Amino acid sequence: MRMERIERDDTHMADLTVVCTDPDTDERSATGQTLAEGGYEVVSCGSLAEATEALEAHSVDCVVTEYTLPDGTGLDLAGRVRDRSPDVPCILFTNESSSAIRTDRREDVVVEYLPKGMPKARESLVRLVGNSVSQCRQVGYPLPDDEDERLAALAQYDQPGMETADSFDRLTALARTHFGVDVAFVGLVDAHEERFLACAGENWETVAREDTMCTHTILEDELLVVEDVDADPRFRDNERLAKLDIEAYAGVPLRTPGGAAIGAFCLTHYEPRSFSDAELDDLERFGDEAMEQLELRRMLNERDDTGAETGEAATGSEHS
Repeated sequence: MRMERIERDDTHMADLTVVCTDPDTDERSATGQTLAEGGYEVVSCGSLAEATEALEAHSVDCVVTEYTLPDGTGLDLAGRVRDRSPDVPCILFTNESSSAIRTDRREDVVVEYLPKGMPKARESLVRLVGNSVSQCRQVGYPLPDDEDERLAALAQYDQPGMETADSFDRLTALARTHFGVDVAFVGLVDAHEERFLACAGENWETVAREDTMCTHTILEDELLVVEDVDADPRFRDNERLAKLDIEAYAGVPLRTPGGAAIGAFCLTHYEPRSFSDAELDDLERFGDEAMEQLELRRMLNERDDTGAETGEAATGSEHS
């Protein structure tokens, strides 16, 4: 086999090189093409030996590999990456189940795991590559221990059209009135910013992740309550919060059925204030309702995608 270099789409600004290793020619081509369309330069390899050569020949930012290779495993490749470039992230993009991967043989190696069988797996891989590289670089805000898994889960819920869903508008409007606060919102936290699906009381669209309080909320098991922003050392010097006139905050993480915190349901107020236990219980209920709406939309989107694929397959068979 020979190594192939797939040039990235020049309309993207990313300048990252990814080594994509898969012994299956069709799988390797499809994955490499998706990564290239996502803005990455891709070095495509079919074996452990070829990938090792690529590591020596190129400045590599990330490695994506199938687990089973003709001359070793993806973990063997990750081990070689670790020896050469400890900061380069490795992703097992594989058909193997997690239980079949012999991690006991390479306990010194840390990799991310993304199954090929999940919905829109290659699209999620593009995000995971960027997020893994970003995480390896210094950031000005805390990251959850499961950041890559969290972002992979977010990709299933952050679908086009969700920001215009009337149910989120009604829910945040009701919350704003119920709690008597300045603003109530539903936000999804991605690798670099928080995007608001609905925001009653303001017209916020996005806030950089280092500036949003929800970056801290998704680290919590239950709630984050800040009665006086100026008295909290995490936030008192945050100029963005001052411009948004946020002096009090209460937020609850939005957790998927698998436990990933993909965003938050939050209340903010223009002056310091406290929240009673009863109010916080109600806030958790609002958060549960928002997550149920997101889960419903995820399932409907998955059903629509499956139906579209089935229809295309049926149309193709009719014309064959």
